[in-house]
Amino acid sequence: MRFLLVLLVLPLLFTDAFSQTKLKKIESYLEKARSDWGVPGMAVAIVKDGKVVLNKGFGVKEAGQQEPVDENTLFAIASNTKAFISSALGNLVADGSIDWDDKVVDYLPYFELYDAYVTREITIRDLLCHRAGLGTYSGDVIWYKSELTAEEVIRRSKYVPQAFSFRSGYGYSNLMFIVAGEVIKAVTGMEWDDYLGDSFFDPLNMTRTITTSDDLNRLGNFATPHKPDGNKNLPIDWVFWEDMGSGAAAGIITSSSDMAKWINMNLQNGIVNGDTILDPKQQNILWTPHNNFVMTASSKEWIPGRHFNGYGLGWGTYDYHGRQVITHGGGYDGMYSRVVLVPDENLGFVMLTNSMIGISNPLMLYLINAYIGGDEQDWSLKYLNRNRGGGIEAMVELREAKRKENTKPSKELEEYTGNYHDPMYGTISTTLADGKLRLNFENAPALSATLEHWHYDTWEIKWDKTHAWFDFGTLRFDMDNNLEILGIEFDVPNYDIFFDEIHAKIVK
Repeated sequence: MRFLLVLLVLPLLFTDAFSQTKLKKIESYLEKARSDWGVPGMAVAIVKDGKVVLNKGFGVKEAGQQEPVDENTLFAIASNTKAFISSALGNLVADGSIDWDDKVVDYLPYFELYDAYVTREITIRDLLCHRAGLGTYSGDVIWYKSELTAEEVIRRSKYVPQAFSFRSGYGYSNLMFIVAGEVIKAVTGMEWDDYLGDSFFDPLNMTRTITTSDDLNRLGNFATPHKPDGNKNLPIDWVFWEDMGSGAAAGIITSSSDMAKWINMNLQNGIVNGDTILDPKQQNILWTPHNNFVMTASSKEWIPGRHFNGYGLGWGTYDYHGRQVITHGGGYDGMYSRVVLVPDENLGFVMLTNSMIGISNPLMLYLINAYIGGDEQDWSLKYLNRNRGGGIEAMVELREAKRKENTKPSKELEEYTGNYHDPMYGTISTTLADGKLRLNFENAPALSATLEHWHYDTWEIKWDKTHAWFDFGTLRFDMDNNLEILGIEFDVPNYDIFFDEIHAKIVK
């Protein structure tokens, strides 16, 4: 009997020892990658076969300080909020309150888009899979650092330009998830975050999950956002995304410990301890591709084993060596995040970072391969070498090279002052203070700036505050043939907040 007992126990001990060895290797790799990429702090949780096998902080909460990140440190997860929103709507479908193909205007009569037909026909399902016809990130300038409510943002969406035919393309739209949050409110009578609390945060005991940075000091133990600045990371302030009306698109703040609970629930088909947190049938719909887009030759070369790429409802999805991968990223001012589920392997993980450095994709590939016995190449190094140079810096350098020195403006400074209005964005004013032109945004005072002459009738925007997504920018005064000012146009190179969508005309 003792001999038989030893035979039974030895494989378990061997398996456990193997797992511990693998985890130590993973921990070492994660820490080295964090250091190599220059990320100040990171938290990672891995869930395998219903257990949290790794939940750990790496690095520090703030660059130059000593306080370490741990599994309870709070980070903004930004667009990983979208899966919570789509899951909440899935439960509303399950209980018969709504249908995926209900028309949005039946719940929000004030909702309008660029075309009357689209306005009439767009459904809840359409909101969640980025096929409304809007360009990727188009219209985000409406809500960014603004003081508009969600409804006010939505009412301005009708002025956002069409990028492709309705349901015939892919354009990642934060605006449509803001709309989805207001649909939840219209159906339940509750704010979207209160409904998420009742549906997910409380049942899953996600006690350190919040939806406003106002609560950070109450909970404590939170990371500082950072903006890359050359080879350094510049600490920046938390931004109140919930106050911008954009919370339903990107408003959740949480920890790796709480996200591990969310991941495990999703891997268990929405059922935890016998309780249905997320209806399994609806979860399957969330993970079903609703909007597919082309896998480029470059993508196939960089990620062999991947053949399709699509978006479900609040989740991205693709194949990888015969496994379906369910994933989403998130980008907040000074923080990036990534959630990954591999249901076939009963595997999931989350990565939370306190800098805007794109470390999550290579670490995602490393972790998946570590568990499926796949490609063991150094994914971190591969992507690090790929990402060196270029980017926004190159865009700014191009503009600097085209600057015409020793030119003068066409008018006296006071003649440039006035109010300029864009129906999508609102009113922007230029004033004169202490001999300099000032730029003021009626709905977003945090974007105020001083204008310094660049060349001709173009002025460089010197922002009063540091902004995560952009630094350099210019404003041009448009004039008619008689040098009468008609309006203003912006050029602020960045990948997310498109000031060039603003076409403000002078108010006379």
